[in-house]
Amino acid sequence: MLSFFSKANKEALVQGIAKTKHSFWRMLSKAVAGRSQIDDVVLDILEELLIAADVGVETTVKIIKRLEQRVARDKYCTTKELDQLLREEVVGLLEASNTPLSTHDLPMPYVMLVVGVNGVGKTTTIGKLAAQYRQAGRQVVLGAADTFRAAAAEQLQRWGQRVGAAVVSCNQHTDPAAVAHETIQEGLRVHADVIIIDTAGRLHTKVHLMQELTKIRRTIQKLIPEAPHEVLLVLDGSTGQNAFTQAEAFTQATAVTALAITKLDGTAKGGVVLGIVDQFQVPVKYIGVGEGMADLQTFDRCAFVETLFSEYPS
Repeated sequence: MLSFFSKANKEALVQGIAKTKHSFWRMLSKAVAGRSQIDDVVLDILEELLIAADVGVETTVKIIKRLEQRVARDKYCTTKELDQLLREEVVGLLEASNTPLSTHDLPMPYVMLVVGVNGVGKTTTIGKLAAQYRQAGRQVVLGAADTFRAAAAEQLQRWGQRVGAAVVSCNQHTDPAAVAHETIQEGLRVHADVIIIDTAGRLHTKVHLMQELTKIRRTIQKLIPEAPHEVLLVLDGSTGQNAFTQAEAFTQATAVTALAITKLDGTAKGGVVLGIVDQFQVPVKYIGVGEGMADLQTFDRCAFVETLFSEYPS
């Protein structure tokens, strides 16, 4: 990814996951009131709260086991140390998101295929990505290959006009692969730096989903053999366990290389980020923490965990 995404807005991150943070620490502080040592009771309470934050059962069990081992090794850990212990152990679980994502050696054009169900903020994420690429001086071509939703092409067109990016679209129900092919052709014709292709947001059967995405990929590769260079899955963080189901379906249907998790500012279940990275071992590349253009941030695992698990001020 280009370096202009490397400066995260700390204040936006703090505000964006404030609901999750406040809910988690308020309940934990109330539950462990009067207890000074991290013991089985405290860990049981913590386990319930992590699951309530939609971290997921398997990932929660991993975190609790790590804390149990830490407490046993250090002999005596106080509840005041809990926030620091959580930060250290959870950062380790997010190793999949430790891949360097900034590079100055991107192939040109850089082709990104964006997948995800309707309503997760997929088209908006594409628009924000296009805007930030344009702000960096890059020429962008967008492809409206979601030809099953009537408003999809219009929405992408509006984003294109807003940010100054060309948009390739066809009539509704046109073969999505044909739109993808035309988009790549246009990108090559105008010497675009970045080509972003929106795809249908239907979570139909995995077989049909796989066939459709495979066809789009095969069509793209006729023009650029190594493309797409990135397959970005967009998930709505506020849907909790639904996001896990979607991640499972799409990672099985196509080679997802990165995740964007949106709408974290509107939920107290931001722990879904931790569970999805741990379970699917696909790096989170972007998180959405607000409506503003700059609120689509590059995911920094250390900053995210530091913000989420630093104790909420009383």
